Amino acid sequence: MGQVLAQLIPLAVAAALSTVPITATIFILLSERRSTTALPFLSGWVLGTAVGLTLVTLAAHALPGRPRQLDSLIATLEILVGSALVVLGLVTLVRHTRTSTTQQPGWIEGIGSLGPLPAFGIGLALNVRPKALLLFAAAGLAISGAHLDDQDMLILIAVYTAVSTSTVVTPTLATVFFPERMEPRLVAARDWLGAHGAAVTGVLVTLIGVVVVGAGISR
Repeated sequence: MGQVLAQLIPLAVAAALSTVPITATIFILLSERRSTTALPFLSGWVLGTAVGLTLVTLAAHALPGRPRQLDSLIATLEILVGSALVVLGLVTLVRHTRTSTTQQPGWIEGIGSLGPLPAFGIGLALNVRPKALLLFAAAGLAISGAHLDDQDMLILIAVYTAVSTSTVVTPTLATVFFPERMEPRLVAARDWLGAHGAAVTGVLVTLIGVVVVGAGISR
């Protein structure tokens, strides 16, 4: 399991540092309706992450073939997924260098005015972004390729979910309990992400893609 964790943790960290859910969380926590919107959004994000990775892992686990053929197939899929992550990261970097605007998409700026159910739905929907799906695929292939029993797979899914959602869970709970202390930190984080978030995401996703490709080659 230790070897799988070594592959899984970087993927979970990449998901945790994704700027879209973090920025959406910050806008919700700075809004007047955070008391009714923050926890539903958090629930949707966590549930969507756990369910998404579980479904991808089960799909990868059900791939047909003998053990050696299956390992070869998983290695090929890891190389393809890693390559897609590299391309996604590079595209993100190019877009960042071509634009200097820090304005957020309209749906993020208005997310704080939504009700609990739409906020929950957005939390779920953010797990079907291309980056999230590619990270699910890489994590699911790493878990299924280790040929572990069901209990160990559930533990790994739980670890990935805990790490990847920590950057939404932590500020949300901290704001619930310490709203006055968190508000200036949230404002500073919002401004910093607006200026640098895309560059950080692009570099990180590119590096993670290289790691996934390396894992596929060495399998």
